[in-house]
Amino acid sequence: MTVALPEQATRKYDLGFARWVRDNVNGGAKMSMCMQCGMCSGSCPIGTEMDQGPRKLFMMIRAGMKDEVFNSSTIWNCTSCYNCTVRCPRGVPVTYIIQDLAAKAVEFGYVKKVENARFAKAFWWSAKTFGRTDERLMTAKYYFSFGLVEGMKRGLANLKIAIGMVRTKRMHIGMPHKIKDTKGLQAILAKAAEIDARESKGGA
Repeated sequence: MTVALPEQATRKYDLGFARWVRDNVNGGAKMSMCMQCGMCSGSCPIGTEMDQGPRKLFMMIRAGMKDEVFNSSTIWNCTSCYNCTVRCPRGVPVTYIIQDLAAKAVEFGYVKKVENARFAKAFWWSAKTFGRTDERLMTAKYYFSFGLVEGMKRGLANLKIAIGMVRTKRMHIGMPHKIKDTKGLQAILAKAAEIDARESKGGA
């Protein structure tokens, strides 16, 4: 008699995944300090919008659920408010870990399953370039990241909304608005990248 096993019993897990995260993800060296208290998930302002939440995501890493972790919406929905990092009683850099897991998901090709990664890239491009978000250029960059034809389709589909925003002065026409000290912004971003790289090497 053959007994049908539940899916969980036949699923393959990568038992070395937790060690890989420890050695390759920014802040991963401190993930072993997590005691599953739930402070991170409880402090997250959009935790209810995540499929897992930080606490469960860390448990999934320990369980070797590599594909499930990289396909989780948790790594994309994080707004980097740092509530979880500030409130963690064990000093685990939760935000850094989640952010770098998202970067690794892009690197390994999982990003194609998560559309809002494209939007995040467009948003960050606008913020770095102008020091603020230019809705027109950011949206255009996001739309055309799907290709020329798809970009035109999306733009035309939302043309009525764009015209309405211009009429109500919610969106301007003309050159992009920039902050005054763009060089200062670039210096700040470069310094932040330098600090992040140094802390990453030190296992922060």
